[in-house]
Amino acid sequence: MSAAITEDTLSRLRTELSNVSTATVSTALFKRGLRKQFIQDVRPLKPKGRTMVGLAFTLRYIPAREDLNQLEVFRDRSHPQRAAIEACPEGHVMVIDSRKDPSAASAGSILVSRLMVRGAAGSVTDGGFRDAPMIADLDIHAYHNRPSAPTNLTMHHAIDINGPIGCGDAPVFPGDLVVGDDEGVIVIPAHLAEEVAAEAIEMTAFEDFVTEEVLKGRSIVGLYPATEDRTLDDFANWRAANDR
Repeated sequence: MSAAITEDTLSRLRTELSNVSTATVSTALFKRGLRKQFIQDVRPLKPKGRTMVGLAFTLRYIPAREDLNQLEVFRDRSHPQRAAIEACPEGHVMVIDSRKDPSAASAGSILVSRLMVRGAAGSVTDGGFRDAPMIADLDIHAYHNRPSAPTNLTMHHAIDINGPIGCGDAPVFPGDLVVGDDEGVIVIPAHLAEEVAAEAIEMTAFEDFVTEEVLKGRSIVGLYPATEDRTLDDFANWRAANDR
């Protein structure tokens, strides 16, 4: 499918994307014809003020069949939900396909705490988390639709670990690059990660320059987009002065 992102590349991408917004990444993807990579109706439980960057590790739920998904299933050591928590590699983002249904918990504070201490970069579900206030206070990025009903634990059936999924209408393949900020989460196909990151960094520099100019009172005409030579000259001088 997609070319794998190496650990060295991932480490560099984490640094490069630390000040890049999901909005800017979405524009870079849009230029490449990818319009569904932003995970819809998913938001941070608590803004962290820093960017989440990691490779996707996925879990898929289906609607539960009552005779197969009683509370007793959680006693099984190989239960896919439990197994996924223990298998998610360090630095990865657990992305959960909960069918955009937050009526049952995708996970709760104990499981997300386990992800945190195992070094996961974050957790994302298009459903909901149980114990949302406790998860919000953990030192791990967590995104969901809304808090889940505390008692409806078995309405979802965990079925597949680390296969292709849909999360909030976004296609997610294992190993894709997942980027999250205080606005939301976007998924970059692995084979595009480096070129999208490079373009997003350039876009961020220009937009930072434009923002400074607008706040000084400058008109956006000829500035954004840069349709005047003066804008390009000013931007070049700004980059040199700011080491950007």
